[in-house]
Amino acid sequence: MRRHALHRSLLAASVLLAALPGRAEPINLQQAVEMSLAADPRIKEREQVVEAARGLLKEVKGNAGWRISANAFIGLAPEVEGGFYEGGAFSGTTPRTDGDEINGISEWTHLDFALVKPLYTFGKVERYGEAARGNIDLKQGELRQTRGDTIYDTKRAYFGYLTARDIRVFLEDVQERLNRSIASVERNLEEETGESKQSDLYALQTARGLLAKYAHQARAVEKISLDGLKVLTGTGLRGELEVADDRIEPVAFPQLELAELQSRALEARPEMQQLEAGLRARRALLAAKKADRMPDVYAGVVGQANYASQRERLDNPYLYDPFNSAGITPVVGVKWDSAFGVANARVDQAQAELEALNHKKAFAVAGIPFEVGEAYANARANYEAQRELAEGAAAARRWMVAALADHAAGVETATTVADALKNYVLVHTEYLRTVNDYNMNVAQLARLTGEPR
Repeated sequence: MRRHALHRSLLAASVLLAALPGRAEPINLQQAVEMSLAADPRIKEREQVVEAARGLLKEVKGNAGWRISANAFIGLAPEVEGGFYEGGAFSGTTPRTDGDEINGISEWTHLDFALVKPLYTFGKVERYGEAARGNIDLKQGELRQTRGDTIYDTKRAYFGYLTARDIRVFLEDVQERLNRSIASVERNLEEETGESKQSDLYALQTARGLLAKYAHQARAVEKISLDGLKVLTGTGLRGELEVADDRIEPVAFPQLELAELQSRALEARPEMQQLEAGLRARRALLAAKKADRMPDVYAGVVGQANYASQRERLDNPYLYDPFNSAGITPVVGVKWDSAFGVANARVDQAQAELEALNHKKAFAVAGIPFEVGEAYANARANYEAQRELAEGAAAARRWMVAALADHAAGVETATTVADALKNYVLVHTEYLRTVNDYNMNVAQLARLTGEPR
């Protein structure tokens, strides 16, 4: 019985704790990227641009369907009573003539309409449809490019925050060690033991001022990077965000060779896919502009109706009253609406735009491998540099610890301690920055080769 009561109490406590606001769970880089992709308004904007491009394709397809044009109005017409012959008679030999007389006014209701469907357009609808589909692919490439930019920005903020935080923690540790040494020197000077000189104090205080500057800068970069990460992930500047990584670590070096990375970039990079889509669209648009110079063959129904209540209706198939008549008929026709000079100019424009895009593609084919090679070279250089700096930082730390121990034992001067501290700070902070640069080199390489992550 007691065990059941304890179980109910623990369950109630867990429910209460779950209801209370708590700290957000730490997120790793992959989670940060997913959050950014879901929250970035730039991506949502591009998604709507893609939807607009799809709407344009629907509009083009709609031009191949039924279309209607109609016009209706109410106006005025002369009133007419009586027949066609003189005196208003319905039979006779002399047609009536009223001259300029107006015997009254009647309302006049008019309606004309045409319901038609294109039968053959000489390829206009098909070519414009291909251009619209190419435009969709072009906008989807822009969406992919924006997603790649978001991933890169997230990595930059994430690695930047880790780097600044590690530098800040490192500098605070060194500051603590330095402050202990300064306190020891000050104590020796006050007690006049002869173990320390005034110049030792000045040397250590100089090093402390330099460390303080770097520590303040690191705190600023740490806050800026974390705020940037909050904005990218949709957490908000006032939200709580904590990263899961304890420290920055170099990512794995790409396993593919440079030539394969360059080949992949020419195939998978969004810009190349955009160029291919743009070329397809431009070719189709050029063909459509040429087809615009041709007529459209159509079929449909046209009709017209007029009614004036104050006019006698003529029931004579050889006589036509434009104010009292009606008719409807199926039709097959040809419509030609083209200004030859304008149509030819539009074809020339489309041809020039296509040639310009061909030259742009030629530049991209030559330039993209260079960009990939540059990023690869930088990644390789910083990969080797951070490995060497890691060994140098370890040696500098041993130098600093030994100098501090020797100074505490009275066998080393404070100047040597200050030199050891400054070199350790320089090498270790340079190591952390180089790791960050290397990680961003790899991120840039992934973006340049069109990798999804």
